[in-house]
Amino acid sequence: MQEQAQKVIAEFEEIEKRLADPAVYQDQAQVTKLGQQRKALENKVKLSKKFLALCKQKESSEEMIRNESDPELIEMAKEELEQAKKALPNTEEELRIALIPTDPNDDRNAIVEIRAGVGGDEASLFAEEISRMILRWAEQCGFTPEMISETPNESAGIKDMIFMVKGFGAYSKLKFEAGVHRVQRVPTTESQGRLHTSAISVVVMPEMEECDVEIDENDVRVDVFRSSGCGGQSVNTTDSAVRLTHIPTGIVVTCQDEKSQLKNKHKAFGVLRARIAAQEEEKRQKELGETRLASIGSGDRSDKVRTYNFPQDRVTDHRIGQNFSNLPHIMDGNLEKIVDALALAEQQSFLEK
Repeated sequence: MQEQAQKVIAEFEEIEKRLADPAVYQDQAQVTKLGQQRKALENKVKLSKKFLALCKQKESSEEMIRNESDPELIEMAKEELEQAKKALPNTEEELRIALIPTDPNDDRNAIVEIRAGVGGDEASLFAEEISRMILRWAEQCGFTPEMISETPNESAGIKDMIFMVKGFGAYSKLKFEAGVHRVQRVPTTESQGRLHTSAISVVVMPEMEECDVEIDENDVRVDVFRSSGCGGQSVNTTDSAVRLTHIPTGIVVTCQDEKSQLKNKHKAFGVLRARIAAQEEEKRQKELGETRLASIGSGDRSDKVRTYNFPQDRVTDHRIGQNFSNLPHIMDGNLEKIVDALALAEQQSFLEK
């Protein structure tokens, strides 16, 4: 464990050294990535330093007890040894949990798809609210959201939305939103005050590079068409929208957010790679028969992960069986308590394997 702790500190110091180099600041993307890596390591470094300090305190106290002749110094050394022995087990356990390798995709960008489900217009309104919640949470984490496509509902809300969240570790923070989100409340259109339950699905996938998922372009049908929506800056006046159909899997991806057909095509291929990778991972998990912690991060649309009960001001996360109050605060993007609880549950599941 001492060797691992020293390795974490050395990695952190190397990042700080690079951030202190003026030449690095010529590449702003690199600076952002290094800053995010530094932030991700901060807690691990803090625990590593605490653990190593306690180890050193224990060793020096034991040495003093063996070699010292002064009774007062020996007594002081015994007290320090007792303190170190008492603090070491908990610190070592905290560090061990912090250093557990989790999902290998955690460091990647994330692609988020949100779709209205059962509940008509109320589901579309809720889909829009959840989209806003996740986008605000992403911004609070220091990530950069980038819209890919959005289909508005005729009366209000959205039918679906796809966006990318860029930043080191974006997938690790957003993957817990994957699954079915239910809302229980009285819709504004409900004249009799009856409680309605609606649902939406959220899929979160790690962004895949071209080298991760190879796609034969002969297997992809590309259609271009005029974008729909509010338009502006030639978005809906030229054939800039792109639809990709991956013939072997039947996966269809549409992107129309950019005014450039080339940019839309590039974004669409990014989503297609992520979907193909997610499909392959799902198939692999089924073959292995592996059951993960309530499908955390699996992106399975059939998983009911969370219920938002407005009359009772309560959010229930069904994967960990915990309730969280102050629903308006949560809907404003303040997901830290929920995500921290889910991350801890995920870490414990890895410890049990």
